Amino acid sequence: MSKPIYILHGPNLNMLGSREPEIYGHDTLEDINDRLTDRAEQSNRSIECFQSNHEGEMVSLIQQAGSKATGIVINAGAYTHTSLAIADAISAIDIPVVEVHMSNVYQREEFRHYSYISPVAIGVICGFGAQSYELALDVLLQASTSG
Repeated sequence: MSKPIYILHGPNLNMLGSREPEIYGHDTLEDINDRLTDRAEQSNRSIECFQSNHEGEMVSLIQQAGSKATGIVINAGAYTHTSLAIADAISAIDIPVVEVHMSNVYQREEFRHYSYISPVAIGVICGFGAQSYELALDVLLQASTSG
């Protein structure tokens, strides 16, 4: 089997299902990962899912993905708006990265309107709840079969 696609979930995403369900819905992180795994398997691909509340660990996973994965779906949570380290790690690897947000960040507080990740990602998907992850995975699955 080919290299996996990494799914990186940032801080507080381990609380999905109970954390602000009016914003993030009722799906748990396990629900999302299970659907992504099924979707990848339907395309004869694999994914590896990670969640971290620690910026440095996310940087290490991105660096690791540079040689072990074909792409990254990343929801960096609040680090999206603060982390030059994560942006620099993405810039240092040569695989496609799709930025994901479950909520429409442009309908929320102004500080959420800026992303350090967007300029170094191939695209951004936001506002579709848990389906945002599936849309991002589809992009990477198509990219890996057409390229």
